[in-house]
Amino acid sequence: MPELLAGIPNPPTPARLSVGVVSAGRVGTALGSALERAGHVVTAVAAPSGPSRERATRRLPEATVGAPSDIAEKAELLILAVPDTELPALVDELAPRVNPSAIVLHTSGALGVGVLAPLARLGCTTIAFHPAMTFIDDPEDTVRLADCCVGITAADEIGHAVGQALALELGAEPVRVPEAARPLYHAALAHGANHLVALVDDAVLALRAALAGGIGADTVGGQAEGLAERVLAPLARAALDNALARGPAALTGPAARGDAGTVARHLTALASVDPTDGPRIADAYRAQSRRAAAQSGNSATIDPVLATPQELS
Repeated sequence: MPELLAGIPNPPTPARLSVGVVSAGRVGTALGSALERAGHVVTAVAAPSGPSRERATRRLPEATVGAPSDIAEKAELLILAVPDTELPALVDELAPRVNPSAIVLHTSGALGVGVLAPLARLGCTTIAFHPAMTFIDDPEDTVRLADCCVGITAADEIGHAVGQALALELGAEPVRVPEAARPLYHAALAHGANHLVALVDDAVLALRAALAGGIGADTVGGQAEGLAERVLAPLARAALDNALARGPAALTGPAARGDAGTVARHLTALASVDPTDGPRIADAYRAQSRRAAAQSGNSATIDPVLATPQELS
């Protein structure tokens, strides 16, 4: 880290930092574990619930479990890894106790560095530090941090340099995100990742229903468990790779080629497996088909088939 900050007078970080984590959720423990791999020391972690205490013991076994205010008082690097809705109140709570020379970062994607302004006024180096990665409470989370980008927003060049240095120490790629663009940045990631999970889950549920009557001779050793996932996985992986490499040119399927008849049959088939109440796969298919048709220039052909009875009335 010192080499990366060589052009900045009086860089605010020693080579080895005492780290405090508030709190022991999936992101906080993954980030703490990754920083320990990079040579820093997680000395304390807040773990207010039973599951978080278990996670802290498992992922950060050398850290002491303590109160957020005590952690803030002693940490050289303070990580605030709490839900967005809790962050402003937490900042206000910690301000009287935080070490004024500390580096303080939060891991929210949608919030910028402005939420940390009370700590910046005390002299802290403040950073919005968001790993663009999904976390599932597994040691693999720490490994994945070395292969992701980190969205960094800071109030000044020192903060940007410190955030960049920390990201590079993890093996990640630092990416500057303007303060005003944080909501759009996070919306894009949520749409591309969180909604991808929902989409794949819908596809698996529909595929299980489609394959239910054919289980037996067509499966290896009659193993139906995970069959839908095995059928979908190569196609989904190839589609994702193609989309990242080629953009809308990678679109295939009936909506992209203007095949209204097939889209109509799809909607009828999906309606047959949808619940009578609650979220419906057919509705999600309808929305995504509209978008695919628009991207491929086939809205005029496909949109009439996608219209709901309410839209037609």
